[in-house]
Amino acid sequence: MAELPIRCTMASVVVLRPAQPEPQVLLLRRAGNYLHGAWSYVAGHLEAGETLWQCALRELAEETGLRPQALYSADCCEQFYDAQGDCIQLVPAFVAMLEAGASGRLNHEHDAFRWLSLDAALPELLFDGQRELFARVRREFVERAPPALLRLPLPSGD
Repeated sequence: MAELPIRCTMASVVVLRPAQPEPQVLLLRRAGNYLHGAWSYVAGHLEAGETLWQCALRELAEETGLRPQALYSADCCEQFYDAQGDCIQLVPAFVAMLEAGASGRLNHEHDAFRWLSLDAALPELLFDGQRELFARVRREFVERAPPALLRLPLPSGD
C-alpha cells in the first residue's frame, strides 16, 4: 500500500494592528511566479535550526520589516495538497500583534500591501483554508483576548 507523506515545512502569520472601528489585518500581493497577483499574508519556509515560531518572526521581518509587540500560536494548522511535492502540507499559523499605525515595507516577494478589516480581507483570499483561518483569528484574537498560554517568547530587544 502506498502512502502520501505529510510535511510541515512552513509557517504562516496573520498580522493584526489596532484601528478604529476594528483591528486591521495585513494583506500582501504576491509578485513572484508562485501565485503571482494573489493576495495573502506572511508565510515562508522553515530554515535549519529554527523553530516554527522563529520562522514566523523571521518571515515577518523579511517580508515586511515589522516586529510584533506579541506573537501567538493561532492554535491551528492550515492544510492543503501540495501537487508539486505530492504531499499534504501542514502549516502552523501564528498571529502577530503590532502597535497602532505600524506599516512596514515590502521585499521582492510582494508588490503591494493593504491594511483591511477582517471582513474586507475575506473576499480577497483565494482559498477556503485561508478564509477559515481569518474566521478563527476573528473569533479567538479579536472578539476575545487570546489565552496567555498561546503567547510565544520574543527575542530580547524586540
